[in-house]
Amino acid sequence: MLLKPNKIKKKLNEGKVTIGTCMTALCTNLVELAGYSGFEWCRIDTEHNWRQDTTVENMIRAAAVADISPIVRIDKDDPYLIRKVLEIGAEGFIIPDVRSAEEVKRIVHAAKFPPLGERGFSNLCFSGGYGSVAADKWVKWSNEETMVGVMIETKEAVDSVDTIMAVEGLDFVLFGPADYSMNIGLGKPAKNDPKVQDAIKKTIAAAKKNGKHIMLGIAPPWREEADKYMEMGIDMIEVGHDYSVLGRSWREAMKEITA
Repeated sequence: MLLKPNKIKKKLNEGKVTIGTCMTALCTNLVELAGYSGFEWCRIDTEHNWRQDTTVENMIRAAAVADISPIVRIDKDDPYLIRKVLEIGAEGFIIPDVRSAEEVKRIVHAAKFPPLGERGFSNLCFSGGYGSVAADKWVKWSNEETMVGVMIETKEAVDSVDTIMAVEGLDFVLFGPADYSMNIGLGKPAKNDPKVQDAIKKTIAAAKKNGKHIMLGIAPPWREEADKYMEMGIDMIEVGHDYSVLGRSWREAMKEITA
């Protein structure tokens, strides 16, 4: 992956829609399969599961093999994880449960080398070719090509979404309808509830105003949902999770076989 342009960032900046999926099973083979299936990126979710061993590194290597861009969701309030996930080759990362512009500024600061931030330097890592590329070129590539993302998933965040989106260095947000539903007291994930839909629309409007991008997960019927949200302005479409897609397929197969 030595100093390759970030094809997802390039495509988004050209005004095009990108399509990916989410990996909740920490499986290298599934990352490769997602790439061979035509997905452009995969969101590797380590917020709710992570053994903190070499698994994510190997998933990112699998992404390089299959030419799919890895975007990793990592835990909040640990700036060192930001540096570490970029060093092992993530082309982007997402921090969950962000609620203010000040939080976003700290995240950007942790992700960027000086003068844009305060990320600690070492190019003796996968993304730096273990020191085999010129340090100044790697620093420039790291500051320009990696993508910074945060999650909008609370009323507090939606209320502050205009100032959040205005933060320089933020590239995209992932709207979390499930947690937003819970946060506003709906008691369960309810993406189609009018209050949730209004929050999605407000987030999209703020993103477009500030030149940022929006990621949102969709569910069956795939084409109907994709068309709906692309028309609304979502430009990073996430096609389900590995668990949900596989589980649905298995349940449908069992229902058909045992009918």
